[in-house]
Amino acid sequence: MSEHAHPNYFKIWAWLLVLLSISVAGPMLEIPVVTLITAFGIAIVKAYLVARNFMHLNVEKKYVVYLLTTMVVFMLLFFAGAAPDVMNQEGDQWYKPKVEAEAAATPHH
Repeated sequence: MSEHAHPNYFKIWAWLLVLLSISVAGPMLEIPVVTLITAFGIAIVKAYLVARNFMHLNVEKKYVVYLLTTMVVFMLLFFAGAAPDVMNQEGDQWYKPKVEAEAAATPHH
């Protein structure tokens, strides 16, 4: 078994806390772009830090990286296939109460 240098876990933990604080404070500004960046952008960075340092994926065999990449691709394909139906405002087999309430409250010309 090959030995590898362990990262400074305290430093990574501190970075994760800073990123958590930013991702919690971002939506408080009530700016949609900032909320998206802090919600998704920082989440990706935090996931990378955890996977690389705590799960030690950077020292695993290459097939683990290939499997992880394949899973992410399949997840994105699933989202791309389901998103048009989920994001649709109306449908035959379901309804969204909030959308219907907004539609009823809006005067029609």
